[in-house]
Amino acid sequence: MRFSIAIPQLVSDDLDGDGLRSYLVRAEELGFEGGWVLEQIVGEAPLLAPLELLAYCAACTPRLRLGVAVLVTSLHDPLQLASAATAVDRLSHGRLDLGVAPGGGSRDFAAFGVEKSTYISYFTEGLELMKAAWSDAPKVRFHGRFREVVDLPIQPKPVQRPHPPLWFGGRAPKALARAVRHGDSFLGAGSSTTESFAGVVTTLHRELSQQRKDPTHFTIAKRVYLMVDNDAARARERALAGLRRIYGQRPDIGSVAVCGTPTDVARGLAEVIDAGAQMLLLNPVGPDVMQNREQMERLAAEVIPRLG
Repeated sequence: MRFSIAIPQLVSDDLDGDGLRSYLVRAEELGFEGGWVLEQIVGEAPLLAPLELLAYCAACTPRLRLGVAVLVTSLHDPLQLASAATAVDRLSHGRLDLGVAPGGGSRDFAAFGVEKSTYISYFTEGLELMKAAWSDAPKVRFHGRFREVVDLPIQPKPVQRPHPPLWFGGRAPKALARAVRHGDSFLGAGSSTTESFAGVVTTLHRELSQQRKDPTHFTIAKRVYLMVDNDAARARERALAGLRRIYGQRPDIGSVAVCGTPTDVARGLAEVIDAGAQMLLLNPVGPDVMQNREQMERLAAEVIPRLG
């Protein structure tokens, strides 16, 4: 079983270079495989931009893989995004994991100059163009519905070939089929329940079989929002407060957290593993770096050992 940890991203008084570096170094010492961020361009939560944050993280540790899940790439220019991802991949010597998604229909696509009626097509074509930009071709030629690229030299290329691993999210059957068709791995959303994730895993396995893809080369993982506290009721309150910092007053968000005593949290994480997760992205939802580091320490010392 593989474990990753969320990188502090919520702006707070102790989210600075020194605090972040110390957190990342400790995460690596504790044996976490990777550190992950998320993207929220529009929203009330003050989250630092993900790729820029990962570029800093690349200089803080030599081993920790660096992931973002997920970038809503339909809101980005494909060539500029491919270039930014390449920068992080090269600065980290090939440690970038890149999560991508088209975004849901409720997003404010007009604010980004994207037609809501065509955002899925825009996403798919943009992903194809990004792959072309990362290819070994000295000049890129691409003819699409939204972009026309004629013999443009695009350098440099990412360290990882043919490109950084592409992680997909999603829940709808069409989104999951798209994930298997275009992606290398899948990361279930932290905002989904374990029960919902189990259903997604079943669909993913069916798609892998139908599309004749080797499941041993397609990692299935899940982000898990959590809070460890010796007082189970207090853990619940802290988890709910943390989720509201990210998602606002969304009425159903409290049901997704795994929280409680170390035994409670271990039990909840075991259920996610039993549902089909091969990697867990553990995401403490404290208000600052100090509290999330304390959570990380407790996870490593009191929870993960209980998972065998």
